[in-house]
Amino acid sequence: MHLEGDPDSPRLVTSRTKQDMTERMLTWARKRVVELERESLMGFIFKSDSPSSGMERVRVYGEKGMPSKKGVGMFARIFMEHFPLLPVEEEGRLHDPVLRENFIERLFALRRWREVLEQRGGRGALVNFHTQHKLLILSHDPKHYQSVGQLVAQGKSLPVIDLYLQYQSVFLEALKLKTTPKKNANVLQHMMGYFKEELTANEKQELLEVIDLYRKEYLPLIVPITLIKHYVRKYDQPYLKEQVYLNPHPIELQLRNHV
Repeated sequence: MHLEGDPDSPRLVTSRTKQDMTERMLTWARKRVVELERESLMGFIFKSDSPSSGMERVRVYGEKGMPSKKGVGMFARIFMEHFPLLPVEEEGRLHDPVLRENFIERLFALRRWREVLEQRGGRGALVNFHTQHKLLILSHDPKHYQSVGQLVAQGKSLPVIDLYLQYQSVFLEALKLKTTPKKNANVLQHMMGYFKEELTANEKQELLEVIDLYRKEYLPLIVPITLIKHYVRKYDQPYLKEQVYLNPHPIELQLRNHV
């Protein structure tokens, strides 16, 4: 089967017999996503280039039989519309270390967020969660960092359920945006500021050099992160101890060794 017609609203057609399977696929997909609501999904991995499950750049054949890679698989499109904030990725794209790290980071972030929802701790639990995730959010997008900070600061003026829903939306949207060496270097320098009274001149110089080498992509992120974690332990820095940014996923995954 393959996709034909308008890339924004294609038809699903069998290659040899030209049987139109569009309505059957759409009916099944709409039913399936409702069923999946019961599964407490943390994320979803799609199949590259699939007319049903490709997340992007799926071939869509035009009237003259020439394909353009502008389509989205029919099931994938319905799924992403139904679960707009759920972490999703394609199996082929997961070979890219940046995309892989971002996807897995989002999975663990969503897991922690759902644990907060299950505890029903009210505004206090939300403030604690946000405090621990501040630098993680900043590493993805400074604008979302500001927005979510303002939301938490004004939280007392909102019903708790509205506060949680709005926070969830901005938080998960922020994590969809990819980090970059420049963004991470900004966060690392921000963290360095917490040691301005403790670090010696040589320690400051070493840390600045390591951060700059990472920013220029000569070193992986794990190198400056490890050095900062050393200073967190050495100087017992309480705020940074709680920052998820330093440990967003199990170290055994070795994700930051490659980005």
